[in-house]
Amino acid sequence: NTPDYHPALHRIYRHLIPSAAGLGVKQVICFSGNRSGLSDPQGLENCAIGLAPLIPLAEKHGVTLVMELLNSKIDHPDYQCDHTAWGAALCERIGSPHFQLLYDIYHMQIMEGDVIRTIRDYHQHIGHYHTAGVPGRHEFDESQELNYPAIARAIEITGFDGYIGQEYVPSTEDPFEFLPRAVTLCSPS
Repeated sequence: NTPDYHPALHRIYRHLIPSAAGLGVKQVICFSGNRSGLSDPQGLENCAIGLAPLIPLAEKHGVTLVMELLNSKIDHPDYQCDHTAWGAALCERIGSPHFQLLYDIYHMQIMEGDVIRTIRDYHQHIGHYHTAGVPGRHEFDESQELNYPAIARAIEITGFDGYIGQEYVPSTEDPFEFLPRAVTLCSPS
């Protein structure tokens, strides 16, 4: 969203996109940047202008740029892409299946709540998901406010066939201890 950064970001992504494709990586994460006084419409315009030259390259290499939705309330103060509707408006503005959203369930629960309805309403713009428990961004279970089996079913109903990334911050000494349970909780069937 900051035009002064566009030339440097274009150089980075012009190398990153073909490199990712060469490794078989189909998605590359990008970020909106902080508002720094920009209105949401101006930030949207700046992001669209900045992303426009990269979309043909992503299409050519079969890579999708996914912009991560983050919360600006706790973890990322002033971050611009902090609501699904704003990110979806950017997707519509870009108008390519090679630009989608990374819907971080933890972050969007903090910013918006109503996760399942939001997934249903905007699933056509979502190319990847991240998980974590709320509150705390740790492992998720019955003590957390999110019901991941229900969320996983809602994602499955949309026809999504991509990845759900486990992005919680482990609270135990063994960072892999919870992972099998996380996978089970996020497996709808």
